[in-house]
Amino acid sequence: MTAIRRRQVSDNPDGILGVHSLNHFVVAVPDLHEAERFHTAFGLNVVNHHRGYAIRTAGNDHDWGFFVEGARKQFQHLSFGVFEADFQRFKLHLEASGIALLPPLTGFESNGLWFMDHDGNLVEIVVTTKTSPDFKIHGGHVSTPSGVAGAPLRSKAQKVRPTRLAHILIFTRDVSRAVEFYSRILGMGLSDRSGDNIAFMHGRHGSDHHMLAFVKSSSPGLHHTSWDVPFIDQVGLGAMQMADKGFDRGWGVGRHVLGSNFFHYVRDPWGSYAEYSCDIDYIPADVDWEAQDHAAEDSFYIWGPTPPDDFAENHEAD
Repeated sequence: MTAIRRRQVSDNPDGILGVHSLNHFVVAVPDLHEAERFHTAFGLNVVNHHRGYAIRTAGNDHDWGFFVEGARKQFQHLSFGVFEADFQRFKLHLEASGIALLPPLTGFESNGLWFMDHDGNLVEIVVTTKTSPDFKIHGGHVSTPSGVAGAPLRSKAQKVRPTRLAHILIFTRDVSRAVEFYSRILGMGLSDRSGDNIAFMHGRHGSDHHMLAFVKSSSPGLHHTSWDVPFIDQVGLGAMQMADKGFDRGWGVGRHVLGSNFFHYVRDPWGSYAEYSCDIDYIPADVDWEAQDHAAEDSFYIWGPTPPDDFAENHEAD
């Protein structure tokens, strides 16, 4: 089970006005059965929902994402969690910032605050328990003493089951505008960026190096969702697990520079990716993280295979 220490929803010991967690995401796909086959193979739990299905992680009943049926693949909305003490402050902040409040997406009605971001993506802010970690989630590797075999038989290897949603990367028309909007309106912090091509943002109540990231494209869309696993070996095992089910397109195994996590990406049937991630950097609430603007060669990966030519292609673009 993931090591998430939950705060009460009314807590805000830092006094910072900012979202504390990525609550969930919603994506429409043209074939729910194929999507379910992909996510089940990936090691996620599929739970029926009246518009499609929700996905959960091992040992956790939180709905991290929802998949609904649509004519084509389409990223639909993001939901962020806030402390109860901050909800009214956020409402006043949105109104003072000239943000128009909207009705919720049909089928996802809530008492949250709904509005559009700079790219026209629907965003929700809702009071919910903090699910982003309150401390560094260490990834590891368990070695064995001499005289003892370390690797299990492949036929005996346990299925990889991610423990939590780590982050999501979405396409944006303008990376700088995305950073400005999500820092000014949602109170997120910039972790690192590489010019106008990509940027990584964290929650200022303590979160991984990034809970949300942006990459430049001609239109909005979903690039990937990232799922934490506790051991580095499970990144590779996850890749084999998916390949054995016919999902052999992707990129990895490797290690990122910004965030430092070990990774393997598996391409879904519609051109976006699900990432097995392990040992990502952590930014505590009491650390004044100094964001850097990195050269492209220092912002992607330290080691790993050459990424596919179309890795950064937005398949939702017109």
